[in-house]
Amino acid sequence: MKIKGRAWKFGQDIDTDAIIPACYLNTTDPEELSQHCMEDIYPDFSKRIKKGDIIVAGKNFGCGSSREHAPIAIKGAGISCVIAKTFARIFYRNSFNMGLPIFESVDASDMISEGDDIEVDVDSGMIINITKKEEYRTKPIPQFMQELINDGGLMKHIVKKLKVTNHKIQKIYG
Repeated sequence: MKIKGRAWKFGQDIDTDAIIPACYLNTTDPEELSQHCMEDIYPDFSKRIKKGDIIVAGKNFGCGSSREHAPIAIKGAGISCVIAKTFARIFYRNSFNMGLPIFESVDASDMISEGDDIEVDVDSGMIINITKKEEYRTKPIPQFMQELINDGGLMKHIVKKLKVTNHKIQKIYG
């Protein structure tokens, strides 16, 4: 799987309140949350991004409270993935649970500039800066985690697996 998009650059310690302000936590609707994604940092972020764009940030992206709303807002806004030096542990897991691919790469975080065109090869862990003709490495996402992403997140993955399992059980026991 390959992801392509334009980079939006953010700094260090971007917390979940910056990703989606607490006053919008009364919904889990991705469309509604997406309209307020990153609005405290870029007031018109949701209007300026294009589907497939990529967030690139420094260390500790997604720190703060353990809200699932943050990756939902990012994914709902059309961001295809997030690349950062490091991620807060709970944000890391919530991202995969919500089906948002994330990648840790110090080099990519340091070298990518806002507006650069980026391609991420999920299988090999290669990040290509098309604009600067540079390559950076990240750990490839393990196959079972790619399944979570491809299925749209943990809950959708479980439902899919249950349907397959139930179908097999019904065939056997009729």
